Amino acid sequence: MRVEVVHALPEGEEAVTLTLPAGATVADALAACGIAGREHCKVGIYGKVVPASTRLADGDRVELYRPLEIDPKEARRRRARKKTT
Repeated sequence: MRVEVVHALPEGEEAVTLTLPAGATVADALAACGIAGREHCKVGIYGKVVPASTRLADGDRVELYRPLEIDPKEARRRRARKKTT
């Protein structure tokens, strides 16, 4: 089965297409992809966070989600403060 592992980075994305045996899991795809920093990321399939034990289907897109650098509410507050000054 073919799956794609994608890691979104500030400067672009890193994508790897893999051929895995039937019954492979998200953990198997992460081990085979060779993408650095994957240990600290949440993972999902097509935008839905899933555990590493989730079985993959042919054509799945495994996504690595970076942690947020700043809380979205705090970022909004900072932008609002800049506009008023």
